[in-house]
Amino acid sequence: MFSRVALIALLFGFAAVEMQVRGALASRPNIVVLIADDMGWDDCGPYGNRRVRTPNIDRLAREGMKFDRAFVTCSSCSPSRASIMTGRYPHNTDAEQLHWPLPRAQVTFVEKLKAAGYWTAAAGKWHVGNEVKDRFDAVAEAGTAGFQLPSGPNARRAGMIAEQDESGCGNWLPALQSRPKEKPFFLWLAALDPHRDYKLNTIPNPHKPEQVIVPPYLLDSPEVRRDLALYYDEITRLDRFIGKILDELEAQGVATNTLVIFMADNGRPFPRCKTTVYDSGIKTPFIVRWPAKAQAGSQCASLISSIDIAPMLLEVAGVEPPKTFQGRSFAKLFADPSQKIRDHIFAERNWHDYDAHGRAARTERFKYIRNFDANLPNTPPADAVRSPTFQAMRRLAQVAELPPELLVCFRKPKPAEELYDIERDPHELRNIADDPAHAETLKGLRERLERWQRETDDPMPGLRNPDEFDRETGEPLPNRKRPRLSKQELLSHMKAKTP
Repeated sequence: MFSRVALIALLFGFAAVEMQVRGALASRPNIVVLIADDMGWDDCGPYGNRRVRTPNIDRLAREGMKFDRAFVTCSSCSPSRASIMTGRYPHNTDAEQLHWPLPRAQVTFVEKLKAAGYWTAAAGKWHVGNEVKDRFDAVAEAGTAGFQLPSGPNARRAGMIAEQDESGCGNWLPALQSRPKEKPFFLWLAALDPHRDYKLNTIPNPHKPEQVIVPPYLLDSPEVRRDLALYYDEITRLDRFIGKILDELEAQGVATNTLVIFMADNGRPFPRCKTTVYDSGIKTPFIVRWPAKAQAGSQCASLISSIDIAPMLLEVAGVEPPKTFQGRSFAKLFADPSQKIRDHIFAERNWHDYDAHGRAARTERFKYIRNFDANLPNTPPADAVRSPTFQAMRRLAQVAELPPELLVCFRKPKPAEELYDIERDPHELRNIADDPAHAETLKGLRERLERWQRETDDPMPGLRNPDEFDRETGEPLPNRKRPRLSKQELLSHMKAKTP
């Protein structure tokens, strides 16, 4: 039997260990990831567009580090999110097509944080399927009435009322306010803004069509300007909720050691943006505020990919990353933004409403695109096809009055290969793949893309599905079905039909 002295010593030992564990948890940063839905990288103040009102995104940039060369792996909602969570390229997640759920077998950074003592919660747009919801302690999807925690010691905070708002952000603040105070926390806060469809008077002081900036690959017409103004309105609505989160972090006294990321899942839902591998599709606004580590008002020009987020978050949390991750942590850039972690980023285009298959490799200066679907035009998503912007461009294309640089979404066939000098041609309007002066660059990037495909087991042409919408009107075709079969279900279905 233990003597009284030995028992007291043992109890003190247990108490010391518990204090050490609590101290270690307290030193780890809290993490908040804010995700815009379909927002162009340059459609906010920090990236040069002062016409759209984004005071809270501007605040993040003033107080944090702005990344100028951040890219998602796929300009498509659910594949992009699956890639972020798993640190893997979409074709390696088995969720590379729109609406394909992330399979349960995939490892995400979320359960690693959870196992390390973090409280994990998601609020807003979900869109990665039901198989990985249990990686979070709590999930409140957009449109639900309140943020509900599971039963247990934290149930006393359940049922906080969400703000009823079409932004999808109504549960963001209740999620942050519901967190248990004794643990570090991770929040995945995803908006529905600025995804289509758009409405008038989304915000009290709407943007004026004459004030918008029309990108050079879109038609400058009254219809397009009105469309862009409504899109701006939703960005400003989203910005308000970002401000609420920043203010609440301050009110709770945890802002200094909370790492906040703001980004978008893909580009704006307009022609030649979302679903493409042009920078207008895959380049993302990316701002990190972490007062304890990242210098306020700093800027980083290094290439990073969205697959690098997962290993970075685990590194700063002191968690060993799993071997399934394909990305590289960029945590060292917070202390020295002049460093580099990669020479290339890679992106892919897969089925999203329409049959598609393309790949891209990008350096700091050049972009190489390989179109394995060269027989098909670069049709934007179905909601963008139905938009006033696309329909205005379509009408002029039909009568041969649309300028050549605006015909990308209508040209069929399109080039099998594209090469752009981003430094001289930032909007990727001049394909120099046939320019002898750039033959070596073309060859080098082609070989690098092919090596990446071999390294990541990206078979060609891959699984291809037919269109589910009309490419001219965006209306559903008879073969459109919901819910979509998962990749595994589709493969099983195809195998059963094979004689």
